Amino acid sequence: MAGILDGVRVLDLSRYAAGPFCATVLAEMGAEVIRLEAPGGAEDRRQGPVAPSGDNLRYLMMGRNKLGITLDLEKPRGRELFHRLVERSDVVLDNFSPPVKKKLGLTYEVLEKINPKVILTTVSAFGNDGPYQERLGFDPIAQAESGSMSYTGFPGNPPTRAQVAWVDLSTGLHAALGTVLALYHRQRTGRGQQVEAALLDTAVSYVSMLGVAAEYQTLGQTRPQLGNSGYYTFGDTFQCRDGYVMLAIISNPIWKRLAQVIGQEQWGEDPRFLDDTSRWDHRSLIREAVGKWAGQKTVTQTFAALGEARIPCGRVNSVPDMVRDPHVKARGLFVEVPVPGNPKPMPHPRVALKFSNPQPGVKSPAPQVGQHNHAIYCGLLGLNPRELEELQQQGVV
Repeated sequence: MAGILDGVRVLDLSRYAAGPFCATVLAEMGAEVIRLEAPGGAEDRRQGPVAPSGDNLRYLMMGRNKLGITLDLEKPRGRELFHRLVERSDVVLDNFSPPVKKKLGLTYEVLEKINPKVILTTVSAFGNDGPYQERLGFDPIAQAESGSMSYTGFPGNPPTRAQVAWVDLSTGLHAALGTVLALYHRQRTGRGQQVEAALLDTAVSYVSMLGVAAEYQTLGQTRPQLGNSGYYTFGDTFQCRDGYVMLAIISNPIWKRLAQVIGQEQWGEDPRFLDDTSRWDHRSLIREAVGKWAGQKTVTQTFAALGEARIPCGRVNSVPDMVRDPHVKARGLFVEVPVPGNPKPMPHPRVALKFSNPQPGVKSPAPQVGQHNHAIYCGLLGLNPRELEELQQQGVV
């Protein structure tokens, strides 16, 4: 069955996480994604942890459903082949810095002359303008400069980054959404355009969207580190006899149900706990009572009591716990994919979207270096096998 983006061809020149994740989303939705890398393979294949096949596990997760070719864009013949690919493609995706883009002729001004309908989706650390445009950066840098690290972690500890690369992956998702919107715009107008996503833009947007920046700009307040506690609502992690649970108590009905469960029914009408803000102000009292109640029970017992009362709670899972979780399995969040060089199929996380029709899916593993050179250069561009062999000898592909 054809995918939602069936018939869309994407040239993916990106590396590491944000750009490749954008391409992964598009590929899982049915686009034909051709990953271009230098002859011999790109550097993001070789970082640890490494699978038995010798490939970086992140590359395997993000490379699935893609075709892989090699091409040296710094050589004139390589640039010529790239331009021929651009003529036959809908989207070009890159995450080069502005100076490198200019050097390689990857600016929108150049590409639109080759294909006026092309969409250039560019992912960078700081964007294509502004005083930081030529700086290099990765997810942790954007976390640091966005302010999010300043209030992450426990009081008295150094600023703390999230180990989940939320800036990278969110930027990739923004880039994918922007690409699809540009395709929709092109369908109505016939015109291509440039779509830009930047790590710092994403991080600042996420920090600010829930009012954290406005809290400072309007009220003159900055958020302190609170560990696992909520802000302006009551929530925290609590230790049980054999693990931890997380509670998020938002709204009066949920609060009254919690007060009953922990044996403090009178707190449901106590003026100290009148609303979310007052409960946050008196969170130490609530934390002590909930901690004493949960500390006498196992995680299963705590979770059962809270669940029966319809109180939002969660087990604090390890990664092995998450992988074994029955709901994760029921939702099909992992797909078994045979990967050459590995003794058994490897679980791949699916893109976190579901459609009634058609369903996206993981159909093929990440390509080996230059695996689809023949299919693309001889099939799509019409070169003969002898020409391809000469290009390989010359180091162009």
